[in-house]
Amino acid sequence: MPRRPWFAPKVLGYGAGWPIAWQGWAVLVGFFAGLALCLAYLHGPARPLAIAALVCVLVVICAKTTDGGWRWRP
Repeated sequence: MPRRPWFAPKVLGYGAGWPIAWQGWAVLVGFFAGLALCLAYLHGPARPLAIAALVCVLVVICAKTTDGGWRWRP
């Protein structure tokens, strides 16, 4: 069974566009919830490290689940 993409490719540039499946929306909601928790409860050097980890996880998930993959689109 082929996997359905979670994110649409960007029309111009490099990367992912808006989610096109419920899984993509769930990933974005989870990212923003994690971001809010980091901002509310973490202080000092733990805050930027946790935010960087969240961003890295989001980028990897988006890159693996974007329709057609990530490539430059002029």
